[in-house]
Amino acid sequence: MNSAIALGSPARFRWRWTWLTPLILLIAVMAGTAIGETSIPLETILKVLANRLWGAGYAVDRIDAGIIWSYRLSRAILAACCGAGLALAGVVLQALLRNPLADPFLMGISAGASTGAVAVTITGIGAGAMTLSLGAFAGAGLAFGLVVLLAHAASSGTGGGRGTQAAGAIILAGIAGSQLFNALTAFIIAKSASAEQARGIMFWLMGNLSGVRWDDVLLGLPVALGGLLICLWHRRALDAFTFGADSAASMGIAVRSVRGILITAMALVTAVMVSKVGAIGFVGLVIPHAMRFLVGSRHTRLVPASALAGAVFLIGSDILSRILVPGQALPIGVVTSLIGAPAFAMILVRGTKIR
Repeated sequence: MNSAIALGSPARFRWRWTWLTPLILLIAVMAGTAIGETSIPLETILKVLANRLWGAGYAVDRIDAGIIWSYRLSRAILAACCGAGLALAGVVLQALLRNPLADPFLMGISAGASTGAVAVTITGIGAGAMTLSLGAFAGAGLAFGLVVLLAHAASSGTGGGRGTQAAGAIILAGIAGSQLFNALTAFIIAKSASAEQARGIMFWLMGNLSGVRWDDVLLGLPVALGGLLICLWHRRALDAFTFGADSAASMGIAVRSVRGILITAMALVTAVMVSKVGAIGFVGLVIPHAMRFLVGSRHTRLVPASALAGAVFLIGSDILSRILVPGQALPIGVVTSLIGAPAFAMILVRGTKIR
């Protein structure tokens, strides 16, 4: 049985989140902007923001102003968008598939998005008509489609594919899909990339926020917000799916259309985030489980809690990636894995389940 902290009535919960969420996000973004190789006082950050947003005219060092506005603030905001988006994708996939191990990384979506992005970058596939994000989305869709077909074939061969057999088939298909697309990515790099390109792409594939600029935020922010709104709109359907597709259908849910909308939306969110920062593991796997322990399994609470926790977690991981090794920024995927793997081991020991 899932243990959750009692948080009072739904109305009180919504009231708390209405004012707590912006405050927590603001504190996290300010921390991500202030902390780095060199610390910047909060006062300086506020002056730069006032100058940029309202033309206040405060005297601020140009170097500090450039670091804050052009580098750290955009990086912190996109980290929040990426963490929220990946956590939401984990929530949706775990509910739809009724499998606690489902997440964009394990289900092959991240690997497919990486392959699509690398193919566009190195080989120029699409003759310039295909953007990096579109290539990532195409790769994510292709990878997930392959995983679904393979899982369906495996389940059909076991006599209907219900219960534990179906769940196991989906996970095994996801592992196979991930390995296939990771191999394709490595093949493209080995065959077509120069030594300099290969080094940069391999670093990017482990998660890299160093090149983030405001153009990336202008794409990532609406995609993350759109994914959040879609999940909130379908929160009751997600509750129904946790009891199985048949139960959802008996409650009046249009199973195929709702499942298609949610999976497509999460594939798009994952593809955009991977195209901007690379493949980052454990966010979509660990955050939903941790939030189920804190707020319960009802998606009215779980969706916003997971989005917020994912955003704060990735901002915190990005801060650690910049300060753990003096003078060198680690790939953010290394930090999320170092934190996420022990956290997931603890979750497994505690026996946290989908419902």
